Amino acid sequence: MKPAANAAMYDPTTMKRFIQQISLAWSACLLSCIAANAAESPTNELCVATYNIRYASPTGANAWPERRPLVCDVIRAMNPDVMGTQEGLLPQLNDIAEALPQYHWIGAGRDGGMNGEFMAVFYRTNRLQPLSTNHYWLSDTPEVPASTSWGNRTRRMVTSVAFRDRQTGITFDFVNTHFDHEVPVARVRSAQLIRERLGKVNSPFVLLVGDFNTNAESNPVYDALTGEGFLKDTWTEAAKRIGEGIATFNGFQAIRTNGARIDWILTRGNVRVDSTEIVTTRPDGKWPSDHFPVVSRMVLMPSPAKAE
Repeated sequence: MKPAANAAMYDPTTMKRFIQQISLAWSACLLSCIAANAAESPTNELCVATYNIRYASPTGANAWPERRPLVCDVIRAMNPDVMGTQEGLLPQLNDIAEALPQYHWIGAGRDGGMNGEFMAVFYRTNRLQPLSTNHYWLSDTPEVPASTSWGNRTRRMVTSVAFRDRQTGITFDFVNTHFDHEVPVARVRSAQLIRERLGKVNSPFVLLVGDFNTNAESNPVYDALTGEGFLKDTWTEAAKRIGEGIATFNGFQAIRTNGARIDWILTRGNVRVDSTEIVTTRPDGKWPSDHFPVVSRMVLMPSPAKAE
């Protein structure tokens, strides 16, 4: 017979309670570890890029057949979830889509229909679901394809896509544009029109990307878009910046320091920007484009619901 003092240790009810307590403690520990890992995981991070790929030239050292694999290599290395390109012609965009089948793209030719350069929006199909698309022209008649108004000889436009993030369920508007390179007043009017249009967008998050053909932080175009905190610049907001001081336009010639940052990524909403980079990669020492792409890694964070 076992000693009476130890009898409670073998009581079935006591043992069952003891096992339940151990199980609960283990479950709590496991859930805590999972939560900690989730907080550290970048799974909700959205990689956003803008890239002027330069329109296709058929011959010469910077001809599209020579640059095509380089541009695709740069995009592949950036690995964006969504990207706005500027200047791409239809065959170029099809070439990129063929080389990078994980992406689809949306766009319209700035000369109307499928003609001229596109403000194409590439998106990773397993991450983002397009909900709606809108194209408008930077003019006094924005709904009229290929329209101009402000003295610019080159037609300019916007492609806007509303997306749903399949991973987080968050929706956002992605807006891609290319401002005029010759007429300052056209750039200002373009910025004012976009601000007016974005002011009517009922979305918690807006991402505006493009080649604005003017230096950030020092002109009325930038002020029109960022004034009063309307949009925020992911370069100045980034916790980490790579490529400080590098001009985003290289002209197929050189990496320029202390130069103009004319390619921007702007945001509206509660956005945490982890990093922004001016990507100066030159595969095999060759120029992929006359612009460097800009890429931002960010997290779109919905505001907490207010208690009733």
